[in-house]
Amino acid sequence: MHNNVFTEISLLIAFCAGIALIIKLFRQPLIIGYIITGLIVGPSLLGLVKNPETIDVLGTFGVALLLFIVGLGLNPRVIKEVGKISILTGVGQVVFTSAVGYFLLLTLGFNKITSLYVAVAISFSSTIIILKLLSDKKEQTSLYGMISIGFLLVQDIIATIALLLASAAGSGSVTLAEFLPLLAKGLAVFIGVLIVARFVIKPMTNFLESSQELLFLFALAWGFGVATIVYEIGFSLEVGALLAGAALAGLPYAQEVGSRLRPLRDFFIIVFFIALGTKLNIANVQEIIPNAIILSLFVLIGNPIIVMLIMGILGYTKKTSFKTSLAVAQISEFSLILIVLAANNGQVDEKIVSLLMVIAIITIAVSSYMIIYSDQLYNILEKYLRLFERKKVKTERRARTSVDAVLFGFKKGGNEYAHAFDQLSKKYVVVDYDPESIDNLDRNNIPYMYGDATDLQLIEEIDFTKVKLVVSVISEFNTNVFLLKHVHTQNSSIVFICHADSIERAIELYALGASFVVLPSYVGNEKVSTFIKRNGFRKSEFNKYKSKHLSYLQNHFELQ
Repeated sequence: MHNNVFTEISLLIAFCAGIALIIKLFRQPLIIGYIITGLIVGPSLLGLVKNPETIDVLGTFGVALLLFIVGLGLNPRVIKEVGKISILTGVGQVVFTSAVGYFLLLTLGFNKITSLYVAVAISFSSTIIILKLLSDKKEQTSLYGMISIGFLLVQDIIATIALLLASAAGSGSVTLAEFLPLLAKGLAVFIGVLIVARFVIKPMTNFLESSQELLFLFALAWGFGVATIVYEIGFSLEVGALLAGAALAGLPYAQEVGSRLRPLRDFFIIVFFIALGTKLNIANVQEIIPNAIILSLFVLIGNPIIVMLIMGILGYTKKTSFKTSLAVAQISEFSLILIVLAANNGQVDEKIVSLLMVIAIITIAVSSYMIIYSDQLYNILEKYLRLFERKKVKTERRARTSVDAVLFGFKKGGNEYAHAFDQLSKKYVVVDYDPESIDNLDRNNIPYMYGDATDLQLIEEIDFTKVKLVVSVISEFNTNVFLLKHVHTQNSSIVFICHADSIERAIELYALGASFVVLPSYVGNEKVSTFIKRNGFRKSEFNKYKSKHLSYLQNHFELQ
């Protein structure tokens, strides 16, 4: 049995890789390839999936990891910034979509019970898919990205309540008394998790950071453990995983944990989308296609319009409203669960399940393109979107770290540079991987990001278009080459200072575009930091300094 499951999953991944290659050749979003893979290998076509429960479980791990990582990136400032708009948009969109959808379904000839279930189902949007697309575009920390994540999580909570109501309706009873214990348990778990994170896990920071393997294992245990507890008391797995991540968001190693979990998340999320595609039964598709197209158009066009109206009234710009609205242009995995539950209870026909699956495939596919090409789409539609913008709008702000200088490493001379930046009243951030350095930075209230300098997803959280100076006190040559190339692709005018452990390496770094290379044997950090204090961040001064130093090194190298 175990060998069969392993062989089956291996074949699915290999098949998915082949489809993904074809999709990539045509420059299409890979998420479409994953769903198409599921459709092809599923029972409707090749029937390669013999253990659907196992694949569903693996996909669930991806969902939990995705939400856990999102939670790790939350902080009070983000919640304060987008909390209100997230609640208003999340609740408002569900209410309006359900109401309008209900009357649309009645017009299409569905009975009242079916219309109610389908209308509520299509009001929910997929947190998983939007998070994946935002992550791929690296826009999860943009204003519209944070609002999208916020109201989708609000929808997840509403969806959980809807599932509970549907389950109770199937048993013939729905009473407020049934929900009071659930809410009490949810509040108790929420408070308990925060208390444990603050008074148990935080004091263990140094111990956990002493081993990267231990930190990785602890993060998995904590994330899955909290998600399981929340799920078992009656809430969604998504809410539990998000809570687990948010509880650790304020700890120094949160970003490092997130970056280490991302490869694992990506594998399981691929399996999730394959599993989603396998659920489509195309046996009776012809019969339901007309209604599926009408309802899909309602989701793709009607839902975004509702969100743009709400955000426009609240004072957001038409561009933010438009890009945020695309997050509701597809239906959720909760939509399918709700309809399956209703079908199992005998409240809707089995054909309605297939109808929702077709709507899911259509809306997920089309909305993926809409989100990926949202900027181009906005440029085409901009003149028609003035209706959704008030004369006085909110100021747009990005959540990326915006500073004048970035210091990679701290232990070997970083303090000299930090002191120089403070004297010049420049905003800066330190990126470091060493727990001891992080403790030192934290005690001295020096702004920092915990993580590896070669972690692309970490350093992309820094807005290098605004940075004027980058200093790396790391002497590892390949790391400095990586940073140098990345920084100059973002902003060619940045002054880049780095370290080298030999004259030969220093000359190579100069050839790659380094503004100045520190060789501890010849020029120390103290001298360079003094130069910065005297000349500021002016690249022209560094170029003069660089020419003299490079000439000296080349002559010295030849003499050797």
